[in-house]
Formats: sequence, structure tokens, C-alpha cells
Amino acid sequence: MRSRRHPLLAALLATLFVLAAGFGLTGAPPAAAATATPVRIMPLGDSITGSPGCWRSLLWDQLQKGGYTDIDFVGTLNAQSCALTHDADNEGHGGFLATTTADQNLLPGWLAATAPDIVIMHFGTNDVWSSIAPDTILAAYTKLVGQMRAANPAMKVLVAQLIPVNPSSCAECAARTVAFNQRIPAWAQGITTAQSPVTVVDQWTGFDTATDTYDGVHPNASGDAKMAARWYPALSALLTPGEPGEPGEPGSGGCSAAFRTVSTWQGGYQGEVTVTNASSTAAISSWAVTLALPEGSRLTQVWNGTLTGATVRDAGWNGTLTPGASTTFGFLASTSDGAGTPSLTALCSAS
Repeated sequence: MRSRRHPLLAALLATLFVLAAGFGLTGAPPAAAATATPVRIMPLGDSITGSPGCWRSLLWDQLQKGGYTDIDFVGTLNAQSCALTHDADNEGHGGFLATTTADQNLLPGWLAATAPDIVIMHFGTNDVWSSIAPDTILAAYTKLVGQMRAANPAMKVLVAQLIPVNPSSCAECAARTVAFNQRIPAWAQGITTAQSPVTVVDQWTGFDTATDTYDGVHPNASGDAKMAARWYPALSALLTPGEPGEPGEPGSGGCSAAFRTVSTWQGGYQGEVTVTNASSTAAISSWAVTLALPEGSRLTQVWNGTLTGATVRDAGWNGTLTPGASTTFGFLASTSDGAGTPSLTALCSAS
């Protein structure tokens, strides 16, 4: 005789089967795990960014050492001619103007090809050199930011106040750069939004064309170090160390270094650097500070640290710093006569 299944029992069995399938108990293949996506960062600008723009290699190295490893520098250009191995993708086009780039709508194509989450922009030196009015350059900035937001409504933008320029062929460029830089903060404040903030990074203060460029315009090794040191805190504040995905809150790793002059004399000076654990949650076990010394200066003695080249590492006993804790090291340095009060950049990395 054919058996008949009770309707309530059949419904119960069907429900149990569905639940079992949902928990992977029926032999069905498990769902694929989600793939994390690195934060994509576009360096945008002219030859100061791209030819070769070795501040990018220093910035990449600093980010890696600070624990910000889930990142991807992006751009349609890739020139590897710097000493440090790094992700060299960038959008630094030699000779380009910000105004021309905006007028010719070049940026949307670069954005479509690379899909950045963050743009770091040092752009406008050639515009200033060409005596283009600040209002016109800032209008181009506004159009470029609009194109960034059209590609990604949550785009984070870091905009530099330009490094000084003083080429022999442009006597007015230095003053024009100052005048333009003074306009950038108010422009940024007017265009920033909660979803797509625009942050100004001061690349001008403390930068000296006589010692930090090789031609009055393009940074040398000292200038590259200063530029990387200025980008790092602003960029790392948009990242989370060791965790891929969307840009987040300030990172919990890395360190900062602050230099001060203790005393000066003809031909030399004494300096002090305070190293601080920038984390609010994690301790660091070692640190290293690279000093971008002014031209003609060299370290002659260091205490509370060990010296290799222009890098001072912890002395062992002062390497471990709890969250927010600080330590100091001191040094003596020689300098050229008449150099005045020294100004140098200290770039810190930690592990």
C-alpha cells in the first residue's frame, strides 16, 4: 500500500532542509569569502610628482613601515628611477598645467582607468610659472575636484600648498607661489564636504629652494624627504594600518618626530628630536628617524640613539614606547658658516 506523508510533516521536513542548506550541512559548496580591497591612492601633479618624484618612494616606504600596507598607489604612469623600491604608479605629468588639465578634461579618463579612493595633489607650479591668475587656477582646482567626486562621491582629496620655486628664468615665480598658496586654505574650506573632505597640506613652510632643490624647482633628496614627511601624517590619518578596505579613521600605528634647535654657534648647532608613538592603542618596540639635513650639514655626535648615515635608530632601552609615549635623542651637527637657525625635517618609522 502506498504510504501518505502528513502535510504538516512534509512542511517541517522542507523547512529543515532549507535551514540545513543555509548552514552548509547539505554538502553544497560554501560561499566564497569576501576579498579585501586595498585603498587606492593617486599622486596627481606635474614633474614634481612624476619625474621622477622620489618623494613618492619615501612616502610609500614610510607608510609600509608605519603598518599601512593595504594600499595601492595608482596612475596611468609608472617610472621606477628612485633608490627605494615602491609602487611607482602615479599621475605626475611633466610640464602639465592644472588649468589645461581641467580645460581639456584629461582627469576623467585617468580616474576611470585607476578608480582611486584618495587623491594627493601637488599641481599648479607650471600655472604659477605661466603667470596664470590665482582665481583661474583655483577654478581649475574646483573643476578637478568635481570630476573626482563624479568618479567617486566619497573621494578624499589632499591638496598641497606648493613647494617654493625660484628658477633663474622666472624672477617673479617665488612671489607668485606665495600669493597663490595664501589662497588655497580658504578655497579648500569652501569646497570640502563631510563625504568628500579636501585637506590642505603645507608643503611650502620649511622648504628652501637653495638646499632642497637641484634647479630651484624640482626637489633633491633633502626636498623629497621633506615632501614625504609633510604628506605622511595627512595621508595616514585617512588610513587604518593593516586593515584593507575603505579609508578610515587615523591609524593606530607609526610614530612622529619633532625637531627643535637647542643652541647654535658659528659652524654648528645642537638639536633635539622628540619621538612619539602616534598610536592610541598599540605599543611600538623600535623606531628610526631619518633626518633631512640642510645642504652642508652633517651629524657629528648622537646620544640616546644609534647613527647610520642620516638615520638615528633607538638605543634599545628607549625603543619600546607605549601608546602616546615619547622619548628624545640629541645630536651635534656641523653646518656651513652663516647658515643661520637650522630647519630640518625628521621622518619617523616604527615597528
